[in-house]
Amino acid sequence: MELSTGHEVADALGLLLRRSTRANLYADLTEGLGPAVDDVTYPVLSGLARTGPCSAADLAGEIGLDRSGVSRRASRLEEAGLVRREPDPEDRRAVLLALTDAGSDCVRELRERLAARLEAALAQWPADEARIFARGLRRFVEDGPFTEA
Repeated sequence: MELSTGHEVADALGLLLRRSTRANLYADLTEGLGPAVDDVTYPVLSGLARTGPCSAADLAGEIGLDRSGVSRRASRLEEAGLVRREPDPEDRRAVLLALTDAGSDCVRELRERLAARLEAALAQWPADEARIFARGLRRFVEDGPFTEA
């Protein structure tokens, strides 16, 4: 029996989103970037690059961890000079996490590595199919069932 398109996409997303798949990818991408940058801290760096300065609680919701997990990972990154804590201008009692310049440089390197890895994988495809896939994936992410209200 042939799977419907929805089932096919759901199965593919399930494989893509598995923790082990992400951990292996993050470990490859972070190799050689220093002891603080690994598959555990990658989501904090990536999340801060997307959100800009934010509280540990807000970042936790963004990256799917609890606040204490974010704080522990942020502390490792802070010790390495990649993240800083700064006062929240709207609430002086609160603290925001932010990327340092070195943290932003690290994220740029991680994104370049990810793009190169994807380019290499898509190089096996006919160019028009790769472009159609990229446009379709962008559309699915922007207009699909995961769009935030």
